[in-house]
Amino acid sequence: MRIMCCLKPVPKPGTVKVDPETHTLKREGSDLEMNPYDRYALEAAVTLAEETRGSVVAVSMGPPNAEHILIEAFSYGADEVVLLSDRVFAGADTLATSYVLAKAAETLGPFDLIVCGKVSVDGETAQVGPEVAAWLGWPSVIWVKKIRPAEDGLELVRVIDDSQEKLKVALPLVITIENEANDPRPPSIKRLLKADELEIKVLGAEDLSAEAKYLGLEGSPTRVLDVYTPEYKGERRVLSGPVDQVVDSLVSILKERGLV
Repeated sequence: MRIMCCLKPVPKPGTVKVDPETHTLKREGSDLEMNPYDRYALEAAVTLAEETRGSVVAVSMGPPNAEHILIEAFSYGADEVVLLSDRVFAGADTLATSYVLAKAAETLGPFDLIVCGKVSVDGETAQVGPEVAAWLGWPSVIWVKKIRPAEDGLELVRVIDDSQEKLKVALPLVITIENEANDPRPPSIKRLLKADELEIKVLGAEDLSAEAKYLGLEGSPTRVLDVYTPEYKGERRVLSGPVDQVVDSLVSILKERGLV
C-alpha cells in the first residue's frame, strides 16, 4: 500500500506573526513545528505501511524553513519526504491548500490512501482532508479512530459525537485521524543519523502543473478581513467590606444594569 501523509507546519505558541496587509499568518521566517494532530496521522500511516509492506510519502506545504518538519517525519518512519514550496502558494485558505495537496497526490502518485490529521491547531477548520478528496474525486472518512487492512480496502472505526461507527471502505481513500487512534512512536536514532543524507524533494506550482487561479490568496474564496488583539474597555469596580454590605452593593449594581 502506498500512502501519502499530509503534514502542516504551524507556528510555535507565542511566535505567531500576522501580515498586516493580508491578515494571514506569516510562516516564512516564523518558528514552525509539525501540527501536533498530524503526528497521529503519521503514526497511523507508518503503522499501516508496516502491516501491508507499503511505503509512506510525507508531504508538507510551506516555506523553505519548514524542511525540518520533514526531517522529523523521516525520523518517525516516512520513506520519502516532499516539500511543496512556492511564493504563489502564500496566503492560501483551506480550498487553495487542498488543491495544491491534491495536485501533489496526482504528481507523486498513484496512492492508495491519503492520511491527514483531524484539524490544525492554527485553524481548526477540519476542512483540508475532505477537500483534498473532493479535488481528487475520492471518498473520505473523517475522525478515524481505528484502521485495519481488509480484503479490497480497509476496515475503519470512526468517532461520531458520543458514538462510533464501523466501516469497510474501498481504496483509494482520504482519511483524517483522531488523536485517540494511537500513541506516536519516538524518533528513530538510526534514521536521525541518516538525516544528512536525506533528499527533500521540493516542488513548486510549475512542477505540479497547478492552475494559477486556484493558488494562494487570489485562489482563496475565504479571506480574513481583520486580525486584532481584543481590548477590555468595561468599567472595573472592586467591592470590599462586610459580606452583607458587599452582597447588597452587588445586587444594587445588577439592578441598575437590568441584570436582575
